[in-house]
Amino acid sequence: MSVEIRVFAALGLFLAPIGIIYGVVTSWHEMVGVVGLLLSTGLCALITAYLAVTARRIDPRPEDNPLGEIAEGAGELGHFAPYSWWPLAGGMAAACLFAGLAVGWWLFLIGVGLSGAATVGWAFEYYRGEHAH
Repeated sequence: MSVEIRVFAALGLFLAPIGIIYGVVTSWHEMVGVVGLLLSTGLCALITAYLAVTARRIDPRPEDNPLGEIAEGAGELGHFAPYSWWPLAGGMAAACLFAGLAVGWWLFLIGVGLSGAATVGWAFEYYRGEHAH
């Protein structure tokens, strides 16, 4: 994870002075950009800290070894659902939620119900059907 840590740390170190420069250039009259850039700096710091803590807890990955071979990364990468329709339902529910913000609260409330159903279905998809545990 050392590459990811360096990327987010560099991005955070880039965004902090850019936020200050942006404020100086706009004479501190346009605060939305300054706040956005400084909050992005904080977000990069949070991600960097999380990745650093996680990197200490796990073994080094083959991707972190500059002399590593491609074959070292072979094998199982994780457990993924063989096929699942719940991400599609979640995406449609999110689209309904965001459209409800523009159209009206009635559509937003329908989206809340759909997103709740999609979240529960996705979380419990291995408790029913062919792939039940």
